[in-house]
Amino acid sequence: MGEFFKRLKAKPGLTAEIVAASLFANILALASPLFVIQVLNRYVGQGVDATLAALASGVLIAIALELGFRQARMKLARGLSAKTDDELSTGAFGILTTAESMALMRIPPGERREVVRGLELVENAFTPGNITAVIDVPFALLFAVALFLLSPALAGIAVGFLIVIFLFAVYSQRSLRGPTATLSGVQDEVSGLLNNANVATDTIRAFGGRSILTEAWAKASERSRLLRALIARRQALVQSVTQSAQALMSVFIYSLGAWLVVHGELDIGLLIGANILSARALGPMIKFAQLGESFAKAENALAKVREFAQIPVEPEKGAKLSKFNGQIEFRDVSFAYSGDSTPLFESLNFKLPPGGVMVVTGSNGAGKSTLAKVAAGLLQPTRGQVLADGVDLKQLDPGWWRSQLMYLPQEPTFVNASLRANLEAANPNQSEETMMRIVREVGLGPFVDESPDGMDRLIANGGGNMALGQRRRLAFARAMFVGGKLAILDEPTESLDEEGTGFVYSALIDMARRGKTIIAFSRDPKIVSAATLILDLDSKPTPALRQNKPRVVRTETAS
Repeated sequence: MGEFFKRLKAKPGLTAEIVAASLFANILALASPLFVIQVLNRYVGQGVDATLAALASGVLIAIALELGFRQARMKLARGLSAKTDDELSTGAFGILTTAESMALMRIPPGERREVVRGLELVENAFTPGNITAVIDVPFALLFAVALFLLSPALAGIAVGFLIVIFLFAVYSQRSLRGPTATLSGVQDEVSGLLNNANVATDTIRAFGGRSILTEAWAKASERSRLLRALIARRQALVQSVTQSAQALMSVFIYSLGAWLVVHGELDIGLLIGANILSARALGPMIKFAQLGESFAKAENALAKVREFAQIPVEPEKGAKLSKFNGQIEFRDVSFAYSGDSTPLFESLNFKLPPGGVMVVTGSNGAGKSTLAKVAAGLLQPTRGQVLADGVDLKQLDPGWWRSQLMYLPQEPTFVNASLRANLEAANPNQSEETMMRIVREVGLGPFVDESPDGMDRLIANGGGNMALGQRRRLAFARAMFVGGKLAILDEPTESLDEEGTGFVYSALIDMARRGKTIIAFSRDPKIVSAATLILDLDSKPTPALRQNKPRVVRTETAS
């Protein structure tokens, strides 16, 4: 219930209006039982039709006004949650897109998805109907007071049931927190298995992974089923107890009321009206008790969101150099992934001047892609500094720094949008003419031309609907479209045919001619031979750096 009161406190003016509307609505709700009492005691006893007409007209007006106030407070209650729900949703998704890579990698993808999806549980819990139902709980005392004025003894019975049901509702909500939290963890596991099955479809079929996943799925599904059954049983218990309580209260009210009628201390009209008042008083308590599961799931989802919100994110602002010349320097840089005792590399020192060409070599797993991400500012070194023109990357605006890079990741992915949108997002300032020139230079002309949508052709599944070679060509085009001074190219010729590799060689030659600083991560002999510096990551723990006399790029450039 902490989130409920937090939302009320966040908008005190709106909360006051909702409470006022609820007060008027509940006061008007007294008209119905009072109408019953008056009809039975006055009209039935006297038979004056004018009295019945007056009573009926009055109660109809009261019911219409009550409906108006209840609708008004529902509209007000929507304003209480709409902005908060939007902020939670935007904030959680924003963390996904701005979190530091190392921190984000510690959270499995399935768990990240469940955090964002869990916000639906929050929205479902704090609907206008549920909010107003909880606000109605204190107004149960209004009906109890009215009942006390009719018969203190009958009011005592009603208040006793109100207290019991309220305490039972609080207990049931607390008892559901543990099972719902456990169920959420199991659902994270299930989501991870689904993701694995979707991503590794060929591996499952070709290498016998089906039995492993099926066994894990069966165990997770069984745990999920048992937990859902437990929660369902407790919710069924809540429903049974509240229904039985309502029936029992009527029995007690009528039993004592009948005795009072026989002894002349109460009349039939007051007895029936008292039963209606007691039922109206108990109604909000029953609704409150039945909201236990929704609130428990919402609190669990919010706890995950709050934990997720503690992930460090990239700074939104920083320094922007008036001009970046292209120099990059590593000073005593070490890097190790969280939980690894041995760093991928350490004590790495080099300074690549503007226009320099360095090739980073190493076997698979040596840390080439990791070093590329460190140079791009996507990963933070465990120790040491990365400097651009003598300024630590930590001081620079991340967005500005990425705009200075021509970055090609080894495994490129894209935003689920059009080809055009992906390139424009990388550099909104480039022209359409430049875009089409680069697209054709990388060999994507036929891919664009064969589609009726052209550059508006949509990318799905982060690029999963494209062949690997096409993805790498598009990623190279995106890097060139940025047009920065520093090129960081991770395995630029990997998965490309002869035509594709020929384009990469020509592009590297052109970059060198235009004075771009190049860091290429590759074991391609032609690319290695073009370097002025070669960094060998297979040399552990400190990578070996050596000078090289370039042959390919320099020779072709001279020609």
